[in-house]
Amino acid sequence: MTVRVLLADDQRVVREGLSMVLGLLPDVELVGTAADGEEAVALAARLAPDVVLMDLRMPRLDGIAATDRLSREQPGVRVVALTTYADDASVLAALRAGARGYLTKDAGAEDIAAAIAAVARGEAALDPAVQRHVVAAVAEPEAGPPPAGGPALPDELTPREAEVLGLIAGGLTNAEIAERLVVSPATVKSHVNHIFAKADLRDRAQAVAYAFRHGLAEPGT
Repeated sequence: MTVRVLLADDQRVVREGLSMVLGLLPDVELVGTAADGEEAVALAARLAPDVVLMDLRMPRLDGIAATDRLSREQPGVRVVALTTYADDASVLAALRAGARGYLTKDAGAEDIAAAIAAVARGEAALDPAVQRHVVAAVAEPEAGPPPAGGPALPDELTPREAEVLGLIAGGLTNAEIAERLVVSPATVKSHVNHIFAKADLRDRAQAVAYAFRHGLAEPGT
């Protein structure tokens, strides 16, 4: 099976180098390249790749926010984060956004080929250098849906959106929320936009009142 791959990286020399590597891999077809996250999301919608190799640090829309959008809007597209950074925040944010693989940019052609094949099969593919970060992610798992029989969230908010709303009510800025949840500020902004749209809110003051009214936060917390 030939795996259709889209490459996203803001550095032209990296895109050209990786394009050459991908062109030499058997059973891999490079269908397009993108210079930022916005372009990656748009090209993924048009070209329908199986896998996106996604740089994390890009202009306009970073790779973490782009991965989050792809996981929600195009769940059939699987993302492998390919980045220079292997720090806790980058790894956890990428995985929580929906990345199925994580490679550092010193990975060889064989590592890249193996990761592409693995995620195309629906498996995970993690560079050994970042596996310890996955242990941290398991130790502090993503918030899940409310227990069966528990109270439903208002206006079809997701558990993550309810969590963000509670932090807004606690007086945290988007940057502080991003640091607390180990995600990018762009991802927090996306959550805030969804909250405001679902709950028909105009500003953060209304959001705070909404959180208190629906029991998602308590005054003074």
